[in-house]
Formats: sequence, structure tokens, C-alpha cells
Amino acid sequence: MRRPLPAVLLATAACAVPAAVVPATAPAAKPKITMSGSTSIKPLAKKLIQGYLKAFPGAAQFSLLQGGSDIGVTDVAKGRVSIGNVSRDPVRSDPGGLVFNKIARDGLCIVTNKKNPLPNLSQADVQAIFSGKVKRWEDVPGSTVTGIISLYARTPSSGTQDAFQNIFMGQNLRVSAGAQQKKETGLVQQAVASDARGIGYLTFEAVAGTHAVPYKGVACTLRNAKAETYPGVRNFWMVTRGKAAGATGKFLRWVKGNAAAQRIIASEWVPLKAGA
Repeated sequence: MRRPLPAVLLATAACAVPAAVVPATAPAAKPKITMSGSTSIKPLAKKLIQGYLKAFPGAAQFSLLQGGSDIGVTDVAKGRVSIGNVSRDPVRSDPGGLVFNKIARDGLCIVTNKKNPLPNLSQADVQAIFSGKVKRWEDVPGSTVTGIISLYARTPSSGTQDAFQNIFMGQNLRVSAGAQQKKETGLVQQAVASDARGIGYLTFEAVAGTHAVPYKGVACTLRNAKAETYPGVRNFWMVTRGKAAGATGKFLRWVKGNAAAQRIIASEWVPLKAGA
């Protein structure tokens, strides 16, 4: 005949069961905001993300990819990313249902190698050079080098290429097929900086190491762009599929309306005027 267990042991066993079956509470997952697109917008987007997370620590988890403006449009239209970063204006061929959120403006500079600091280029000069009509530096007023001009351009999927076409080339001329196409802004900068006969076009933020050529008699500077005297300015957009909601909507509202975000934009880019 078995003896009954002591009352203390029975109580201990009864209390141990509930402790073993109660699951631990998992921490809430952070919302994810993913971006792809323009290499020109990437430096600004990176600074805005840093500013946002400083204001709202742990508010979201960000992923920032590149690939070109057209890639950003395609990715956001297909739901691959939350935001497509686009440095060209909307076009008819863009998929339906997209919302283009304008966040800033940016200047495009015609750049040459520092050994060839051109004093000025007119629109006719730019068109003649980049269309391939003028092929040698001897035929460019103010050139300090000689020889065949090395043209550097962006790929067709680039928003910078589209903006350059619209602002500088117009509808009737195209960049020469002989231009060396680069996938990223930084690659154009590196090419021109290392080629005494090189010429290309870059966003304000990327001109270091090159010579930014005055255009139509106006220096290509951030100050002149803000004063609306430099004519080579384009728009920056963050594109969403439908109106942004949730974590993405909160981030975009901060970008467009927060004073800290506007200070980040004004540091190297052109902030939008009220109501723009």
C-alpha cells in the first residue's frame, strides 16, 4: 500500500504545470519601409531616414536600394517596395495607380575635368557637344585641352538622363550613341574626374572632383538654384502605390512637413516652396 505524497510536494507539482505551458510574449515586429530607384536621390533618402529614426527611434526598419528611376517606378507599381525614388517627372507610360510625392528639387550641372575648366556653356553648346555634332575640344570656346571629346551619360532607365534630355537637349535632339553610358551617378563622376577630355552631367551633391560649368552664364551652385537663377533644376519624387498609409505614410508626412526634414533637404538640395 502506497503512502500519500506530502501536501507540500503536491502543491509544488500543481504550481509547476501552469508555468511550463504559458508561452512567452514575442516582441512586436517593426514596420518595414523599403525603397529602390534613383541613385541621385539615394544620398538624400539616406539622410532623411537617419533624421527620421533620430526623431522616432525604432519606428521602422528601412531598406534602401538603387537601380535607376525606372526601376523604382516598376518596383513600387508591382508591390516590391514601399517607395520608388524617382528623379524625373511622371510620364504617360508610367503604370496607373501611382502617387508621385514631390519632396525636393535638385540641380544638374554640366561637368568637365578640372584640367579643362570651361568658363560657360550655352544651351546650343551643350546640344552640339552631347549630340555629337561637335566632336573635338578645339571647337569648343574656352577649352584648355585638345582632342576628341569623351562623352559620359546615364543609362536610359535613369531619371537623371530623362531630366538632362528635357532640360538641356529638348525634344528634337538626343544624346549621341557614342556616349559612354553609366548606371550610377558616382560612375559618371569618377569617369569625368579621371579623364582630361571628359564631359558629363551630375547632380549638385556629386560634383566634387570635377569642374561644374556655368550654364547660360549662371554658375551651377545650390545658392543659385535656391534663388531660381540657375535654369538646370529638376524635381525629386518619392512614389507610392496609391496614397501612402501606415508607417510609409507617417514617414512621408514627416519628410514633407517636418522642420528637421526641411533642414536636411536645404543642406544640399532645394526645398520646396509652401504649397508646391
